[in-house]
Amino acid sequence: MLAYVVGVLLFVLGVCLSLALHEAGHLVAAKAFGMKVRRYFVGMGPKVFSFRRGETEYGLRWLPVGGYCEIAGMTTMDELAPDEERRAMWRQATWKRTTVMLAGPVTHFVLGFVLLYALAVSMGLPNLAERPVVAGTAACVTDASTTKQITDPTCPPGSVGPAQAAGIQVGDEIVAVDGTPTPTWTAMVTAVRGSSGPTVFDVRRGEERLSVTVDVPTVLRPATTTDGTAETVTVGVAGVSAARSFDYGPLAALPATAVFSGDMFAQTFQRLVEFPQRIPAVVSAIFGAERDPNTPVSVVGASRIGGEAVQAGLWQLFFLLLAGLNFFMGVFNLLPLLPLDGGHIAVTWYERVRNWLRERRGQTTAAPVDYSRLSTVTMALVLVGGAVLLLTVTADIVNPIRITQ
Repeated sequence: MLAYVVGVLLFVLGVCLSLALHEAGHLVAAKAFGMKVRRYFVGMGPKVFSFRRGETEYGLRWLPVGGYCEIAGMTTMDELAPDEERRAMWRQATWKRTTVMLAGPVTHFVLGFVLLYALAVSMGLPNLAERPVVAGTAACVTDASTTKQITDPTCPPGSVGPAQAAGIQVGDEIVAVDGTPTPTWTAMVTAVRGSSGPTVFDVRRGEERLSVTVDVPTVLRPATTTDGTAETVTVGVAGVSAARSFDYGPLAALPATAVFSGDMFAQTFQRLVEFPQRIPAVVSAIFGAERDPNTPVSVVGASRIGGEAVQAGLWQLFFLLLAGLNFFMGVFNLLPLLPLDGGHIAVTWYERVRNWLRERRGQTTAAPVDYSRLSTVTMALVLVGGAVLLLTVTADIVNPIRITQ
């Protein structure tokens, strides 16, 4: 139980640090362009302490969620002191305002990359794409009726498994079986299960592509029918186990982390696109339906999973979850909706394009966007976001997603 609590607290601390660094990104960028930053606070609620350095007040608040960076003149609705007029953010060049708003989300991407890089050089990056890479070869394959008999068969002294006899090595990637491409481990297993006798395996070993012949034996394996009845079936088995993760050195980890980050970014974007259609499943889960592991989770749910990961000793999952949450927060904040950073960027570029078109027509530059006219839309989006947050938090409390080993 203690490990679970520690895991939850560590995850919450990681989220709070991410949000604080998000606001710090705005702070650093605004100061770099000469804008006035009035206040930078970590946390929300009543103030714990604060101090002033230069023209900026820095402080900590009691609730360890979020934070804020108050930049003078972020919108035209902001009241400015006489000495702030010239430095108001809304008066700055488009590219400067865009950079300041981008600095927050980009901080999440950088932090996610750093977490994944640390994971790559310490515990390795998980094989999420199910690449058919061999982690080990069995000394024999035998009939089995349980999972233990499959993973730990009783082999006679000096026996050699079919993959070993064919020369397949740890680290080989099986790209085809008997001419059938095998892009994933599942596809490879399916192809092997339908084979028997001498079968050609196409293997990628480093920069080489080899063809080896494996004498695939057929053995009994446990299976379940469509109606849930247990049975045994005869299938082909090569005697190889899957690589669950890949280890890298400090240099090799850089490109590997970049590719992994790109894949995670694409998956995050896809999940965000699918977000609305998964909300009904969240509602159903609140009222007792089985919780779909692909439904959205709140920080509460993510923290619970983080605690379970630490309790189970799955630190790789813990850091992967924290990195994934940072990618999500980065992508989410870029949505062109107020009050998100992406909404402010959208308004900034609307003004820029509008004024460019007016200049082309010989007209004078128009006044900045009146944010008061957008307040109704902004409030509606805040209410919708609050409702979704309430739903996910409720589901994460009454019917949480749990990890399985």
